[in-house]
Amino acid sequence: MDRALRVLIAGTGFAGQGHAEAFRGAGAEIVGIVGRTPEVVRDVAQNMGIPYAGTDWQEALTVCKPDIVSIATPGGAHYEPIKQAIAHGCHVFCDKPMTSSGETAAELHALAQAKGVKTAYAASFRYTGSVLHAKQLVAKGAIGEPTEVECISHFNLEREIPFGWSHRKADGGGRLNNNFTHTLSIACSVVGEKILSIIGEVRDDLGRAPIVEGVHNFATRRNFIPKDLDDPALKWGESDVEWSYTVLARLDSPFADKPVSVLFKHGGLVPRFHEDHIVFYGTKGAIYIKGHYGSGQLYLADKTGTWQEMPLPQDIADTVPQVKGETEQCWHYLAREFVRDISGEPVAPYPTFREGSQYQQIIDLIRKNDNWTDVAHLA
Repeated sequence: MDRALRVLIAGTGFAGQGHAEAFRGAGAEIVGIVGRTPEVVRDVAQNMGIPYAGTDWQEALTVCKPDIVSIATPGGAHYEPIKQAIAHGCHVFCDKPMTSSGETAAELHALAQAKGVKTAYAASFRYTGSVLHAKQLVAKGAIGEPTEVECISHFNLEREIPFGWSHRKADGGGRLNNNFTHTLSIACSVVGEKILSIIGEVRDDLGRAPIVEGVHNFATRRNFIPKDLDDPALKWGESDVEWSYTVLARLDSPFADKPVSVLFKHGGLVPRFHEDHIVFYGTKGAIYIKGHYGSGQLYLADKTGTWQEMPLPQDIADTVPQVKGETEQCWHYLAREFVRDISGEPVAPYPTFREGSQYQQIIDLIRKNDNWTDVAHLA
């Protein structure tokens, strides 16, 4: 194209501001931002030098005439803005979760295909340097045929974090929507994108959270934890989502004759004893990455079990955006690929609404919690 692509942002919090910076880093022009609260969206627009600020999404689409919309609100608020944007012929960049249900996600995927617009789904931690390195190593046969993957994380989140979208299924809350989406994307990116089968169990071990006014930014929600949780005037909201999960999957891999087994284990409210990690096992070795999203140091083991710390190859390091924060780096990476694709440049496959729809339908299946076999009667 002979001009910068025009981007309209939905959401004024950490993700909205992060998406805006990511698209600017990719050479796009941020033409507007929309939020719920007039004074908040006005302040964010002013601070970021964004020319249009508003609270009416449909009006913003008409006034700003964007090429791309970036959806950075909680998942429960994605459906209508995305549907309207597709109707306007906009390409859509959407943070996870795609929507609050598999049904609505599948509908939006179909609408985007019918309209012929491009989509990007920001289950984007597949773009950390170490995950990109692991993908390269597996493709080169460094661990032989991949056989197993384990993704283990314990967040020890404060139970007193104020009640909000993360506690409500209808708003896109829950650990499957906001943790599993990333680790599933990482596993698929490294060993194979085709998901063959899934089984899982979820648990809500939170129950309730205090209701506090004034929380506008997810990144600063801890600052609003009440000092006196025994205050009789304090109101409480009831959680209806999972805070822990265990999921097993089987992935088809172009690098293995047999399906690869994957374990996803996450405890949102429990402490970790050692580091969170992601491990890829194979017939000739293994890859261990520190960190719940694989953003830490990578280690490679040979078939004798001897581990070696591996430096990040320069060709991969050169592709990682030089911005602060692993979340921001991954947004920048995906936004860059999306802009290049829309501009007609060749790019590697990236997550789209196909993956977003599929992941959302898988989450619905896991949440049914009906995978148990009763063995109490066995002698």
